[in-house]
Amino acid sequence: MAPVSRKVNPKQRQYEAMVRACSSDLYRFAFWLCRNDALAQDLVQETLLRAWKNIDALREADAAKPWLFTILRREHARIYERKQFDTVEVDDTLPDESAWTSPERSNDALAVREAMMKLPGKYREPLAMQVLGGMNCNEIAAETGQAAGAVMTQLFRARQKLKSLLQGGAAAQGVP
Repeated sequence: MAPVSRKVNPKQRQYEAMVRACSSDLYRFAFWLCRNDALAQDLVQETLLRAWKNIDALREADAAKPWLFTILRREHARIYERKQFDTVEVDDTLPDESAWTSPERSNDALAVREAMMKLPGKYREPLAMQVLGGMNCNEIAAETGQAAGAVMTQLFRARQKLKSLLQGGAAAQGVP
């Protein structure tokens, strides 16, 4: 039998290039949003599925990354719209938090992650988009619907607050 030649249409080629270029950034951003590996992978898959279904809405290839980040943020929000949270009575017999600590918790990366989670959302999200997503101020501004100057101010303040939190954490532990 002769091999069947399969034509790849330009739309599919554009989508595949977009996936190759952005999937790792999407995963990193999804993980920062939800803090769960499996859920982050699911979010990326849902994002890519929605992107494929709406690929015709993407007019410029340069806008692909912010477009995908927007889809990802909306997919993450949809999880909480649908989710029914279980309520559990917390009783006072739970062991203290020190029983749950592990050697991994002493890493600098964990300290930075925990400090980032203490930042207000208006600072944490743009900082994560820049650091993890590799987005510039204009892309973050387009993504969040703000002016680029406002984003630059938020990023500056986020870094200052993060620095303060990290130095405060080191001082509280007796580290110079």
